[in-house]
Amino acid sequence: MSETRSPREVFQKPLEDIGAGRLSELARLYAEDAVVETVFEPVGPRRIQGRAALEERFAEVAASSPVELTPANVVIRETDDPEVVVAEWDYQVRHRVTGRTFESADIQVLRVRDGLIVHSRDFRDHLALIVAGGALPQLVAALDGK
Repeated sequence: MSETRSPREVFQKPLEDIGAGRLSELARLYAEDAVVETVFEPVGPRRIQGRAALEERFAEVAASSPVELTPANVVIRETDDPEVVVAEWDYQVRHRVTGRTFESADIQVLRVRDGLIVHSRDFRDHLALIVAGGALPQLVAALDGK
């Protein structure tokens, strides 16, 4: 019988996968009925429910993302709830199209049960990624419905 990974260990695995560009492998880390909320997402879905939907979303991002992300300055805080950790980190970002490099801050509140992510609330600076890619005019047009 294998030992179930702690919430801290579970958090570290997707961060490693993202840093290595293995976005298509992320869904296996989530429970069948997992919920992911991306609180500051300006145009995409802010709530995704279910492993199948997450798998589809991760594949879409993997196929279209113009950025390479390298995690840095990772701090994982345990809470009084043994299923929950709060993680803070920065991504060193390199935009493949524009060549821009910059840092983007992230915070994630993660609930893990039986070694799988059941709920994630992600606070990412999506706007910094959009601006770095030069896509701010398209974002404004999308928000205005044009």
